[in-house]
Amino acid sequence: MFKPFKFYLFLFVLCCSLNKLSAQHTYNISNTPRLNKIQDSLVILSEETFAAKTNLERVEKNAQFVKKFISALKVNGSFNFGFDSLKRISILKSPDNSFRIITWFVPTEEGTYRYYGTIQMGTSDGSLKLFPLTDGSDKLTDANSLTSNKNWFGTRYYEMIPVMVNGKQPYWIFLGWKGNNATTNKKVIEVLSFEKGEPVFGKNIFEVAKNQPLKNRVVFEYNKANTMTLTVENKVNMIVFDHLAPYDPKMAGKFEFYVGDGSFDGYKLNWGKLSLSENLELKNDPSPNDDFYGKPVKASTIITKTN
Repeated sequence: MFKPFKFYLFLFVLCCSLNKLSAQHTYNISNTPRLNKIQDSLVILSEETFAAKTNLERVEKNAQFVKKFISALKVNGSFNFGFDSLKRISILKSPDNSFRIITWFVPTEEGTYRYYGTIQMGTSDGSLKLFPLTDGSDKLTDANSLTSNKNWFGTRYYEMIPVMVNGKQPYWIFLGWKGNNATTNKKVIEVLSFEKGEPVFGKNIFEVAKNQPLKNRVVFEYNKANTMTLTVENKVNMIVFDHLAPYDPKMAGKFEFYVGDGSFDGYKLNWGKLSLSENLELKNDPSPNDDFYGKPVKASTIITKTN
């Protein structure tokens, strides 16, 4: 429904200073033939991991994949290599080339998921600097906790939103998918920043309810058989998502019964926080496909209902 979000800077209502964030680092080292050869092996291992019938086989194949992938990242200049043939992993690079984040998941026989990833830093000489991401989801008693790369709230990210205000240290908002268990999936709005050179996940900027304390991240949970929209509408600079509700009000709090109710909510960057806007109305541009779908399918404008 929504046009993919491809911009390089997400604007605040505040005046934004772009000098540091827009400064581009360039790394011209290339070992493409060698990396292409390693990538071919990685594709095979990735597919074998998902084709494996047992948890033990998947763990073993994924361990081989991780080992081979690290060997690829150790190749001088690997930061420039896109690994485009690896369709099961997500690689998102910051617009200033300061880092990229690599994430993927491995399903289990029980219908749960384990998450893997790393943050690869851009270095001037092409040498390797990594912050491996260790999935700590099972041990986190509070999904609102600030975490490090060592107890990461495992998620496969699919969108990056760089943010900088008034020349302050930038941070990055991520949208991600988090398969949960046999009955529910999750989607996540996460924040990454660097403090004293170390990654920190979570930031106290999310308004999840009016006049309530701000949260460090947002986690949505919903029925596994359904889908949930979580995307960015760049024409109005909003993160837009389905409003989730149970089929039956009696099922409140039982997320296996939650689905999109046909309405949309959103977050807009406003004075240092992501302000919640509820009950959004989507206005669509006409599309050549309207005759096939019966209604416009290209969202271009979002307005808040007044009633």
